[in-house]
Amino acid sequence: MRIAMKRLVILSALFSLLLSVACAKKKVQGVTYDGTSLIINGKRELLFSGSIHYPRSTPEMWPDLIRKAKQGGLNVIQTYVFWNAHEPVQGQYNFEGNYDLVKFIKLIGEHKMYVTLRVGPFIQAEWNHGGLPYWLREVQNITFRSDNPPFKYHMKKYVKMIIQKMKDEKLFASQGGPIIISQIENEYNSIQLAYRDAGTRYVQWAGNMAVGLKTGVPWIMCKQKDAPDPVINACNGRHCGDTFTGPNKPYKPTLWTENWTAQYRVFGDPPSQRSAEDLAFSVARFFAKNGTLTNYYMYHGGTNLGRTSAVFTTTRYYDEAPLDEYGLQREPKWGHLKDLHKALRLCRKALLWGSPKVQRLSKDLEARYYEIPGTKVCAAFLTNNSTLSAQVVKFRGQEYYLPQHSISILPDCKTVVYNTQRIVSQHNSRNLVKSEKANKLKWEMSLEIIPDTNRVPVNAKIPAELYSLLKDTTDYAWFTTSLDLGVRDLPMRKNIKPVLRVASLGHAMLAFVNGEFIGSAHGSHIDKSFVLQQPIDLKPGVNHISLLGSTVGLPDSGAYMEHRYAGPRLVTILGLNTGTLDLTLNGWGHQVGLDGEKVRVYTQSGSHRAQWTEATKGVGRALTWYKTYFDAPEGDQPVAIHLPQMTKGMVWVNGKSIGRYWYTYLSPLGQPSQSEYHIPRSFIKPTDNLLVVLDEDGGNPESIEILNVDRDTICSYITENHPPSVKSWARKNSHFITVLDEVKTAAHLKCPNHKKIVAIEFASFGDPYGICGNFKYGNCTSPISKDIVEKHCLGKTSCAVPIERGLLDKGNDGCPSIMKTLAIQAKCSH
Repeated sequence: MRIAMKRLVILSALFSLLLSVACAKKKVQGVTYDGTSLIINGKRELLFSGSIHYPRSTPEMWPDLIRKAKQGGLNVIQTYVFWNAHEPVQGQYNFEGNYDLVKFIKLIGEHKMYVTLRVGPFIQAEWNHGGLPYWLREVQNITFRSDNPPFKYHMKKYVKMIIQKMKDEKLFASQGGPIIISQIENEYNSIQLAYRDAGTRYVQWAGNMAVGLKTGVPWIMCKQKDAPDPVINACNGRHCGDTFTGPNKPYKPTLWTENWTAQYRVFGDPPSQRSAEDLAFSVARFFAKNGTLTNYYMYHGGTNLGRTSAVFTTTRYYDEAPLDEYGLQREPKWGHLKDLHKALRLCRKALLWGSPKVQRLSKDLEARYYEIPGTKVCAAFLTNNSTLSAQVVKFRGQEYYLPQHSISILPDCKTVVYNTQRIVSQHNSRNLVKSEKANKLKWEMSLEIIPDTNRVPVNAKIPAELYSLLKDTTDYAWFTTSLDLGVRDLPMRKNIKPVLRVASLGHAMLAFVNGEFIGSAHGSHIDKSFVLQQPIDLKPGVNHISLLGSTVGLPDSGAYMEHRYAGPRLVTILGLNTGTLDLTLNGWGHQVGLDGEKVRVYTQSGSHRAQWTEATKGVGRALTWYKTYFDAPEGDQPVAIHLPQMTKGMVWVNGKSIGRYWYTYLSPLGQPSQSEYHIPRSFIKPTDNLLVVLDEDGGNPESIEILNVDRDTICSYITENHPPSVKSWARKNSHFITVLDEVKTAAHLKCPNHKKIVAIEFASFGDPYGICGNFKYGNCTSPISKDIVEKHCLGKTSCAVPIERGLLDKGNDGCPSIMKTLAIQAKCSH
């Protein structure tokens, strides 16, 4: 019986292999799947995907981002489709500039990569209103994301329009294009119970509606256990290899749509991190347990330009991704994952056609391996799940050292080519360098008019709800009222002053009394509501109160989003002789937007419609526009702006908004959540660039600097027990071979953009510690470390320094009993 079963397994694997070859010869177009993997144009593949959102960068950046993603070992790019970007006004469509979805997908195809298209139309994504256009809120009797006829009508109309656009351009794999998967809805399980039976009916309707569009590629739903057939349910999270319960049918593949490379930030947050080691462990674990597609969310986060970020979300998005906000390779994350993809591809045949087995070695140790019986095809994953201690394991007669919480990959079940905890790739550090050419700034200012009821007369009994007042056309709205007081209404005692108290549902507010700024207040991402309380000076006669309410993005998640509200709900004055005065029903005037916004003061033509004077030295008045001109920074590196003594507002370069800034909302560490703001190079002309800054609370523009951004500080940190680079091996005609004459552990360095190593800033062979940009000497170091590294690396674009005691110590070993580390920091330049 055992022999018969073994023969059956061998025959099944061989039949699958032959079927794949036959399909490839027939040049089958389209995508199918089974319980093992997706089958693309008749061929099985391991899929390494990364999220890059086209609106969060510029068309000029797209080719470089896609190229670096491919160089990093990816073969798929994933993106959402952004409904409110494409249909901001009902029936009026925008697919231009950085919203040119078709151009973006075609570029990916030109790089011989695939696309996962997440149509949504609800996407969350920390994007304004979760991608839903504001006008949808005003559709009568609508309930978002439910079995609600108005919502389903508009959703279906939009989805059909997007799918038809893709079909017209022949972008689906079934038409010879790059799109291999589409996604409908997004993480609906997290709110489904709030809608009860209407939620269940909606999921079924959404899945069936999508499948009925007949794209020739599979549809997926992420975090949706009850995804209807043939829709594939996929996992989102940090460790889907251990948390995902699997597809809801055995004939569906195991897919990971969001492997979070860090954590997005909101204003008020401290820095977020996820180590390259933990990320690599999670991916290796997933592929060791039958996974065949992982997607890094994000691979490049980019910039929330303009007003596109969701509620309280920073302008910088997923800067800790393998490609940082500026599109530069963040090392070691980019390189460590590239090496991982190479290691997994060396295991491709075993993973896609082999039979999986698990061998428990001890409490925290296990071996997972795949092999095709009767052949030499075998790949193994040796796992140490202990987060506290390294272990030595025995597998198939050999001993292997496993660092804590790590996985070693053996593409031939013998040779370790990669360990998730041992980073062989280089590290780097980001530098922000003040530009010499761009910082000859001469600031002018224009004061925004503070309106009163004479300018903005009363038009409602109570303050209007802020979302419905703004309709997502601006962040700002004025609320004006007035009160007539007699001498006897005012406090007589010197130690008592009236206090203005405003309770608001969010998000932020500036308050003015009789044209004078009295203070500001704001909520948070967790609690949008707040109370503004400030002492005020009142006079006998008419007093004017002007409140500037503002939003910081619209909500992007949760149930019943159409019923979220913001703005003042209660306004009172305390401390009057007549007691507390409730002004909520006093009658209020409303003005949507600032005067500067209406004349587009941030554009060249609009700036001439405002009155400008030389900016005052030091801190300026609240609610002031500042402008200057600057020349393009030298070189072609990415550009950033630093505004350390400004408060909160927005920045425009040549009429284009680079997003919201907020310096005065500090994290628990006492620092702003974001300190530098990206100016895309494509926004900048060679000379005379118009820079306009709106500052809300009163800032000092003299502190503003234009910066060049680079990652020209490169490093290596390698121990004697690191494996050699995975580039030392390859597969040739299905055989696992070495591609070097001598396979050895070494420190590898390579400068970006064809620059050369011009200085070795640190080198120590011994027990150094620290991180790239901040290495320190330990208790032991070879005195010739720097000399040896300089001989190997100076003047070169790339170099390798072998980790050999005979080379780095030359018989003068001051600490022979310790495991040695080589740390190098080098400077690259043209």
